[in-house]
Amino acid sequence: MNAEIPQKSSLKQKAAHEFKEMAIVFFYLAFFFCVLATYSMVLLGDFHLSSSFTYGTALINALVITKVILIGEVAHFGKGLEAKPVLYSAVYKAFLYCLLVLAFHFLEEIIKQLVHGKSIASAFYEMRFDDLLARSVIVFCTFIPFFAFRELGRVLGEDKFRSLLIRTRTAPNSN
Repeated sequence: MNAEIPQKSSLKQKAAHEFKEMAIVFFYLAFFFCVLATYSMVLLGDFHLSSSFTYGTALINALVITKVILIGEVAHFGKGLEAKPVLYSAVYKAFLYCLLVLAFHFLEEIIKQLVHGKSIASAFYEMRFDDLLARSVIVFCTFIPFFAFRELGRVLGEDKFRSLLIRTRTAPNSN
């Protein structure tokens, strides 16, 4: 019975850590996608009742892409260049995860067309590849700093990275 207590504690700690990771990824992506939605609405002059739908869509996309990233990390997706400099590894992961997100967007568009009663051929015909490509470029650019920070955290260690990033350090004496 005592052996179960550490397991439960460990499981609880792991769940808390995973939730924290999910929240960090989600808030990062939600911030960028909501900024992008605001930018699009300003450009189009489209601040109506649909703005809440636009922000809701941005938040749902952030949540879905968060799950894609976390599943990819569990599957060790993009581990190939981790021995290289952090910048290479970050850009490599940004590119691979961008392709993964593109595949999910592609699948989403096909399913959306099928739900609306279209055939697969019709879904391909009506798919806006320029829109998917533009989304991919934005996602790639959003992923570069994201994966750069994650790679720095991996290389330095989570505690040291957070200490450097968040905690106040004392200034050196200039005597």
